[in-house]
Amino acid sequence: MLRLSPEKYSQITAVSHQARRSGDIEPVPGPVAASVREALARTGIDHLYSHQARTFELARAGKNVVVTTASASGKSLCFNLPVLNALAESDKHRALYLYPTKALTQDQIRKLQALKLPFVRPGVYDGDTPSDHRPQIKRRSNIILTNPDMLHVGIMPHRDSWQDFFFNLKYVVIDEAHIYRGVFGSHMANVIRRLRRICAIYGSSPIFLLTTATIANPGELAASLAGLDFEIVDRDGSPRGERQIVFWNPPFIDEALGIRKSVFTEAANLFADLLVRRVRAIVFTRTRKGTELVYNYTIRRLDEIEPSLVKSISPYRGGYTPGQRREIEEGLFSGRLLGAVSTNALELGIDVGGIDAVISATFPGTVASLRQQWGRAGRSAEPSLAVYIAGQDALDQFFMAHPGELLERDAESAILDFQNEQIFAGHLEAAAFEAPLAPGDEQFFGPALGPALETLEKRERLRKRNDSYILARPEFPAARVHLRSSSADSFTIVVEATGAVLGQVEAERAFVFVHPGAIYMHLGETWQVNRLNLENRVALVRSTIADYYTQPKKETSIEVKERLMMRSACGVELSFGKVLATEHVIAFQKKQLSDNQVLEIVELELPEQSFYTEGLWFVLPDALTEKVEPPNLLGALHAAEHGLIALLPLLAMCDRQDIGGLSTAMHWQLGGPSIFVYDGHPGGIGITRKGFTDFEELVKNTIDLIAACRCQAGCPSCIQSPKCGNLNEPLSKAGALEILRSMKNQSSGE
Repeated sequence: MLRLSPEKYSQITAVSHQARRSGDIEPVPGPVAASVREALARTGIDHLYSHQARTFELARAGKNVVVTTASASGKSLCFNLPVLNALAESDKHRALYLYPTKALTQDQIRKLQALKLPFVRPGVYDGDTPSDHRPQIKRRSNIILTNPDMLHVGIMPHRDSWQDFFFNLKYVVIDEAHIYRGVFGSHMANVIRRLRRICAIYGSSPIFLLTTATIANPGELAASLAGLDFEIVDRDGSPRGERQIVFWNPPFIDEALGIRKSVFTEAANLFADLLVRRVRAIVFTRTRKGTELVYNYTIRRLDEIEPSLVKSISPYRGGYTPGQRREIEEGLFSGRLLGAVSTNALELGIDVGGIDAVISATFPGTVASLRQQWGRAGRSAEPSLAVYIAGQDALDQFFMAHPGELLERDAESAILDFQNEQIFAGHLEAAAFEAPLAPGDEQFFGPALGPALETLEKRERLRKRNDSYILARPEFPAARVHLRSSSADSFTIVVEATGAVLGQVEAERAFVFVHPGAIYMHLGETWQVNRLNLENRVALVRSTIADYYTQPKKETSIEVKERLMMRSACGVELSFGKVLATEHVIAFQKKQLSDNQVLEIVELELPEQSFYTEGLWFVLPDALTEKVEPPNLLGALHAAEHGLIALLPLLAMCDRQDIGGLSTAMHWQLGGPSIFVYDGHPGGIGITRKGFTDFEELVKNTIDLIAACRCQAGCPSCIQSPKCGNLNEPLSKAGALEILRSMKNQSSGE
């Protein structure tokens, strides 16, 4: 039995076991076409798991379905079976498969081709598809596999050339739907509404089949994405082997400063130990750089203890050619490779065969993602091992101190807001390009459509003609709407030497992330901003090797514009509403990568930036602050704000970078000591709305985080923030605990 022992590894802080689970098996349903049944049998499938059979039944009845079961539970067959059966029934039927990554698209087309069904004609239509192949794919393929970006820019705006496809569209499949949250999800929800509208123009009403990791709100997410009602299939009928779950905290290098040994060297050493035991394993990291570091450290370790294994592992990340990725995937699937070090590229459902162990090097951002990673091991119901190695981040250390909070808690809620003003407006312009917008389109875009169209008319973006709205000028609006940015105004990040475009960043956040001199990480590669051209909205960068990172120093102010909700919670009047955030980046620090020591502070001359967003806020009455000495009050508020921001991602699937905050001993509008937490994206995307709803749980978790940390005055594992605009000054750990505990006592009536 595969086991790690705390007696051998002192870094193990907790161990848990998941029991073996038998599968819930059902026969292949009678309505499945004989040809499809035979194709399944050829690939070794002669029965279904209960969730696969239930999905087929619901889809055949014309229901939209969202399937939320564990990783490696056979979700692909949930949508493939009804689609294949529909194609067997009529050669006219069409299906659209949407994937967030090209690797998933390639994995799926291999599975479809392996069935060798002559009436199944899948075709990949994305940015890599040669232009001379595209007309044939449009004409011939009855399953189109693509991504949201290509659907948004390359298919729907050119609907006339896709008439036959839209007219006969029977199924729309959205795989890994939990990816579509926050800004990306808000865009995706508009893309799907535009798709439904185009289908209606051609007389079709496709059935939507969604799959997602285990999240707290699958039905709500599906309804938000598509604007339709869904049946939820969440009873997992797949078998699962016994699993040991290990919590691993790297030892201290400097306990007083809270500095621990590198998570990457810890992961590499454990990975090498498992490989020597011939355990097939995957290490997951959050960045390309982390992937390469763990891989290189593992190679060095194997060179010392068993050199013959050096060629048995490989890194796997974005940036490789499709051929390289396919070779690595085949090596894992066939057993030629013993293991891999990967970004989340291998987390998202790609079949890599029998993996025995998974090492997660730091918390991947959400409980749902962590469980997805763990599910990569034990696919064949054999015993497996899942190791979670903590970094210094506050969430990592919170879970090390409270493992039950991770093991027993529900996965987070996936949050999006498709009517975010800036996102919504851009997609309405794109929809008007596709066909004039009319009052009847409220069935797709909701009752906010009318006011939004009137606003766009006033801005001279749309023009009213009879009862419809058309574009006011000849443009291609979809090209201006970037699916991973909430703002139409953005800075383009360009490699100075070559002119290559790395990406974009919202204009409202550009001075924080790409100010002159900033170290910018893009897909794990390191770049330095050489020049920021404000007029042309361009950040020019050059490749660099830096032993430091940068942290901007900024001044923030918040103006409350509209209170939308208010309630009593934890001894305060908690408010939620619209705010105007103004940020002024005035300098940046260079900080040593190895020990976070400040190397230099560089002043900047940049203008202020303001954006409207959503936030929660509260004023602390005297009764909650009376035990805090006046000189420590601002530090106590500041530390409490950091703690609340650090743990808000436990409630909503987001990153710490998606949230901003402000604490002040006297707010000019509120008239007292106040804390604000706001969505860091223009318009807001629903993150702090979730914090408002679950505020009591957020306060409790924040107390647990700060109290459990062994440091004296605060460290990166509790109240210090890597994105603090005030460079983590001042902070009072004791004062924050005093305030938060007083709030909790008020909540519980003590």
